[in-house]
Amino acid sequence: MNSPLAKTAHTLTSKRGSWLVLGGIVVLVALLFGLLSGAGEDRPNETAPADSESTQAQKILDKFPEADKQSVMVVASNEDGSELSADDQAELKKLGSSLGDSVGDESTETVTGPILSDDKQAALLMVPITVGLTNSDTAETVDDLRTAIADDPTASGLTDEGMSLLVTGGPAIGADIASAFNGADFTLLIVTIVIVALLLIITYRSPILWLLPLIVIGTADGLASTVTAAVGDWLDLQFDAGIISVLVFGAGANYALLFISRYREELRRFTDHRRALADAWTHTATTILASNLTVVLSLLSLVFAIIPGTRGLGITAAVGLLISAAAVLFALPPVLAICGKKMFWPFIPKAEESTDEELTPAEAAAAGRATAPEGATARAGAAKTSIWRTIATRVVRRPGLHLGAGIVILGVMATGFIGSSIGLDQTEKFRVQSESAQGLDVLADHFPPGESQPIWIVADTDHADEVADSVNDMNGVVRASAIEDTNIDGTSVTKIMVTGEYAPDSTKGLDLVEDIRGDVHAIDGADAQVGGAAATELDARDGNQKDFMTIVPMVLAISFIILLVILRAPIAAFTLLLVNVVSSAAAIGLGAFLSRTIFGQSAFDSQVPILAFLFLVALGIDYSIFLAHRAKKESVLHGGRQGMVEAVAHTGGVITSAGIVLAGVFAALGMLPLMVLGQLGLIVGVGVLVDTIIVRTIIVPSIFGLVGDKMWWPNKAITHFHERAASGAADGDEHSTHLLAEKEFADSGSGIHHGKH
Repeated sequence: MNSPLAKTAHTLTSKRGSWLVLGGIVVLVALLFGLLSGAGEDRPNETAPADSESTQAQKILDKFPEADKQSVMVVASNEDGSELSADDQAELKKLGSSLGDSVGDESTETVTGPILSDDKQAALLMVPITVGLTNSDTAETVDDLRTAIADDPTASGLTDEGMSLLVTGGPAIGADIASAFNGADFTLLIVTIVIVALLLIITYRSPILWLLPLIVIGTADGLASTVTAAVGDWLDLQFDAGIISVLVFGAGANYALLFISRYREELRRFTDHRRALADAWTHTATTILASNLTVVLSLLSLVFAIIPGTRGLGITAAVGLLISAAAVLFALPPVLAICGKKMFWPFIPKAEESTDEELTPAEAAAAGRATAPEGATARAGAAKTSIWRTIATRVVRRPGLHLGAGIVILGVMATGFIGSSIGLDQTEKFRVQSESAQGLDVLADHFPPGESQPIWIVADTDHADEVADSVNDMNGVVRASAIEDTNIDGTSVTKIMVTGEYAPDSTKGLDLVEDIRGDVHAIDGADAQVGGAAATELDARDGNQKDFMTIVPMVLAISFIILLVILRAPIAAFTLLLVNVVSSAAAIGLGAFLSRTIFGQSAFDSQVPILAFLFLVALGIDYSIFLAHRAKKESVLHGGRQGMVEAVAHTGGVITSAGIVLAGVFAALGMLPLMVLGQLGLIVGVGVLVDTIIVRTIIVPSIFGLVGDKMWWPNKAITHFHERAASGAADGDEHSTHLLAEKEFADSGSGIHHGKH
């Protein structure tokens, strides 16, 4: 027990050490909760890069007098599609007048309208409101306006006669997004806890044991929420707390499954549950750390992202996952040590009668017996038949057939990309239809779609008329007019409002923004910049595409380096990474097909590809590490092909259970109202299941079956396995052969010598 890992394991699991460590952790967690409580300031959600033209234009627009005053629209139309009568228009004008005091803002005294559509089937009331710093602040004002309309006698009379009155426009859309999240994070937390609890109960088959990891992970999630909120304040980051909670629960449950599975295995070897727990911790700690480090470093690569929300998510999620791993590695072992193996009731593992494996080599020699080296199938129950051993044996026996079948399956999944695109419009971004989205649909049917969210241009005042005239002459522009001048830092600037013929987020609407930019940038001295909702969406899509091209190579490099360090086998590391990339791409293709089928969307939100790829690759590498690290240990003793069979036999159950838990947790994102989260949860959930059931069970073993011992080059303990085995058999000294294999394996830098063999 001389290695640092062995000493740490003893401290965590001994009678005195477990209580001291657990007490220290409780005090530390309480202090962090106390010190960081109240963190988490509201920040605006910026979807475009900070240096993009739309963001720079918005900064100038925010400096105009009363820049916090924006208009929402009340869209009126008869449900039967008939024209609005003169009486209807008169009643709408009366309604507009009565809305002056509805939201407690003097600016609403200048309600404009009704503005009648050309087909006379719809009308608009333009209601100025004061918008808040965040969408949540604006939501209160929009809710007040909707309440005022619902309570207004004039409005009630109109709706009773079959007229719909819908509040929409830019501020209303943002407000509806914020309102849709009211209570959603709590619902997500409850659903996540229920999913994890049910899956842990099924996995452990114990009415008690599941509570321990759930309590530890739940506490870690609460701490992660508090710490990431503080980090967000310190670094001024934007991020989605719901995704972080899902990652903390999912990863924490995975680590706990791996650890407790090994603990159960060691309980069949040792009568002392603390020794079994310490041995399990020593065996799994490096694997959990390597897996956690892969995801954490992959997430930290997002610091190079130019989309604020993506960058903020990377940093805070990395912090959350570090807390999750620390909880499982340092809080869960003392809890299990204190509670004892009775927590496995009613299926309490029992140690085999033979205690040979608890003897040192010297003790065993004195007793006339040989100990089985670490990882050997002489372990109790190691050679027992299981479904995973049966599957792995059949796959390795006929690797070409199974690899071909796996490739066909992934190829079919990848066909889901056909007909898919990137980018959702405003109405498609809601998973559940909102009032503002319904209003946009009505508006688009009767008015120029660009009426809802105009394009804004800021330009030097001396050239403002020239800019407006030039834009007015462009195809796709309904009108462009200068509406306000102001002096900013000694320069006179004019705000120009442009109404387009196309929906702001449509392909034509985004193309119009590009055309306008090209036109106004060519006017010398105008210093014109184009912003507004459509311009922001265009810059956001471009930014997400740039992030994808920047981050993906970094994630792949990080994953490969970690695999290489852990396995010390470049061929194996590259093979696992390649398989992971292919399976991730196939999962995204299947997700595209399911998104069309389930959500009715043929397009992904622009953030989905980068986040889905990152999570699929990083989390997939987790399972690669779980499997390959065990496979290397077993290959030292059995050769490359049989070593993979042993690895699948020992880890197949826990990897599949972990995959099901993680898939279930990500599926909970479907509870949230935004399409981006629903699509992300769907893709990652499906991808994790494919990765654990098909890739780790069939494709990876079949590749290792084809390549054999050479997969582990330059590890001589494996590549020369058959020569060493033949030599040992000829000398009749199988025990010496095992000890030599152990030494070569330890010298290769993989595995850990624990001092007990």
